[in-house]
Amino acid sequence: RCLLLVNFDIDAICACKILQHLYKNDNVLYTVAPVQGIGDVIKCYKDNCEDVKYVVMINCGGTIDLVELLEPPEHMVFFIIDSHRPLDLCNIYSESQIRILDKPNDEDNIPEYDEVFRDDSSDEEEGAGDNSDNEDEEETQQAKRRRLNEEDIIKRRRRREWEQKRDNIMFNYEQYSYYGKSSAVLMFEMAWSMSKDSLDMVWWAIVGSTEQFILNKVESRVAVLEAGNLQGHVSRLSHRQGVDAEKQQQSAVKIIFDKDLDLALYRHWTVQSSMRHSVPTAVALRLWSTRGEQRLKEFLAEMGLPLVQSQQKFSSMDLNLRQEFRQMVEKLAPKYKLDDLLGTSFTLQFGYRFKYCAADIVYAMLALLESPGKDKSPHHCFLDAMDCLSRLKKDKLERGIERAKAMLTSVFKTAQGILEMKKVVNAGSFLYVIMPEGTTDSKLFAHPHILLMLAQFILKAYVETSKKKSVAVLPLVASAHFDMESESCLLAGVPPVCEDQPR
Repeated sequence: RCLLLVNFDIDAICACKILQHLYKNDNVLYTVAPVQGIGDVIKCYKDNCEDVKYVVMINCGGTIDLVELLEPPEHMVFFIIDSHRPLDLCNIYSESQIRILDKPNDEDNIPEYDEVFRDDSSDEEEGAGDNSDNEDEEETQQAKRRRLNEEDIIKRRRRREWEQKRDNIMFNYEQYSYYGKSSAVLMFEMAWSMSKDSLDMVWWAIVGSTEQFILNKVESRVAVLEAGNLQGHVSRLSHRQGVDAEKQQQSAVKIIFDKDLDLALYRHWTVQSSMRHSVPTAVALRLWSTRGEQRLKEFLAEMGLPLVQSQQKFSSMDLNLRQEFRQMVEKLAPKYKLDDLLGTSFTLQFGYRFKYCAADIVYAMLALLESPGKDKSPHHCFLDAMDCLSRLKKDKLERGIERAKAMLTSVFKTAQGILEMKKVVNAGSFLYVIMPEGTTDSKLFAHPHILLMLAQFILKAYVETSKKKSVAVLPLVASAHFDMESESCLLAGVPPVCEDQPR
C-alpha cells in the first residue's frame, strides 16, 4: 500500500489527480491524506504508516529533514514531489530512504556534498602514543605531546574555517523561499515518459501551472515558457484523438490555446464586476476610489460597451459585443496602462455546454478549498476542490465559481477599506498591514492563499498611489488572526513589485 500526503494547494491536488489516474490503471492500492503544515504531516504519517512501504509527498516534505522528523523504519521509502524551494540538503543527499522526483536546476544553486557535510572521524585524534614506563623515553613523549597539541590546534582552526564557510554557503542557499516547477506538470511529464499520458492529464497539469501564475509563485517568463511546453503536448494529444473526436463532437474533449484577457471569471460574471475585482484593472484604474469608478465607466464608454450590457452577465450580452470584446479591450489597453491585461490561456471544451478556461477552474478550486465551516471540514473542502477537475461534476464547479466571486469581492472590499483608512504601515525596510478583526470577512483571511491574494493586491495598489518611489523596493508583510484559542496569527510575505523574481 502507498500513502499519498498531499498539501492543501491547487497544484498539489492536480498532481495527485494525475497520480491517482496512473495508480488506477496499474491497480495500485493507495491512501490519500491532505495535510496543512508539519503538524498534519506527522499526524497523518503516524495514523497511516502501518503496512506502508512507500510514501509519496506532494508539495510537502521537501524543505524539512524527513528522516529526522518522522524517524521511519529503514525499509520505508519517501518519494518527494515538491515545488517549494529550497529543498532540504539532507533529503537531496539521502542515499536510500528519500527520492526527490525532479530534474536538477542550475538556478537552485545546490551546494556540493563536501561543502556542507563533514566526516568527523577524520578529525579524531589518533592514539597519543605508547604509555611506556621507560624513563629514557620521557623527552620523546613530551615532544610528541607538543606536536599533537599543535596538530590539534591546526585541526580546530581548519574546522572553524570550514564551519564558517559552510554557514555562508547555507545562508546563501536558504535565504530565499520560492517555487520551482509545478508538481502537476512534473507528474504529467512522468506519465508522458511512460506513454500513459492523456488529454485529461495535460489539462490537470495546465490547471496546476495556472495556479502558480495566478498567485505569482513563478515569474511571468517561466509561466510563458511552461505554457508553450504544454501547448506542444496539447497539439500532440489532440492529434492522437484523430477522426474519432470529429465523429463524436458532443462528447469530445477539446483544449484550445488562444489569446485571452487576464480578467477574473469574466465569462461567468458581468464585465464591470470582473474588471473591478481583477488586480490589473483595479490597480491601473484605482477602482477603490470614486475617481476610479468614474474612470472605469469612461473606459467602457470609450470601448463602445453600453453600461447596460456591462452590467449583464457576459453570456447574456449581445453576441457581437461578446465576440469583439477582447479586441475592444486590446485597442484601449495602452492608453489606460492595461498592457498586463493581455495574455493567453487554455480553455477546456467538453460537448456544447462545458467550456471553462484554466483560470476559472483555479479560482473555483481556491474558493472551495479555503471555505471550511461548522458543517464542512478541511478534508471535505479538499475533496470538493478535487471534484472541480472532473468534467462530470459541473455542479460542483459552478458552485465553486459562485463562491469565487464572493471571495474576490471580499478581497477587493477589504483592500479598499485598508487603503482608504491608510492602514498600510511603512516600517522602513518593509511595509506591513494587519487585517481588521471582527468583520464578516475576517475569517476568510485566516487561509493562506486568500491572504496572499489580498497582500499582493494591497502592495500593488499602495505602490501605485504612493508619492514615494522608494516603496517600490519594499516587501509587504500581511498579518491575519488565525486561531482564537492559541492566539496565533497567519503571516504572508510578498516581495517588492520591482523584483522580477518572486522570492
